[in-house]
Amino acid sequence: MSAARDYGLDGDYQWPRPPEGGWTADDLDELPNLPAHTELIDGSLVFVSPQTNFHSMAIRLLDNALLAHVPDELNVMPLMTIKLDERNRPEPDVLVFRADAYGGPHQTWYRPEDVVIAVEVVSKESEERDRETKPRKYAQAGIPHYWRVEENEGLPVVYVYEIDPATRSYVPTGIFHNRLKLTVPFPVDIDLTAIDRRR
Repeated sequence: MSAARDYGLDGDYQWPRPPEGGWTADDLDELPNLPAHTELIDGSLVFVSPQTNFHSMAIRLLDNALLAHVPDELNVMPLMTIKLDERNRPEPDVLVFRADAYGGPHQTWYRPEDVVIAVEVVSKESEERDRETKPRKYAQAGIPHYWRVEENEGLPVVYVYEIDPATRSYVPTGIFHNRLKLTVPFPVDIDLTAIDRRR
């Protein structure tokens, strides 16, 4: 049995073969038949696993709550890629961006200079990417804030980081259980236990 059939694909399916040097950020919009939410990390395609209820509910909670808190000059979008450079186009679970960077209904990515917060909800298969690879790349690209969301007994725990412009690396500014209350980059007060009431 072919590997393609193992994934429910036609036996004649041709897996994408990377060009010499790897894929580029622009290739992500051109390659046919890529699974939804494919990311590009260091020129390699990253396919995400099916998401858990916790992952989806945490995204919905933060997306809705941030929409209620952002000032008019900012906006919120779940599951959009950021073109960090030619070989990296990750897809945060939620991002807060400058509203004037919105390029219409067919836009597929944002520039790092337009992003204010990148949020990743950690899954079992994404632990290393969300804890190490992506925050390092987001910081090097100059994204000022990074939130990492982990699951603890069914509730989200939010780890908040702010960039140190001198080192272009993130510095932890807090770990939040039950309630996420911040003043930077704008006032936020989110009841993290509300994830249970949104089922």
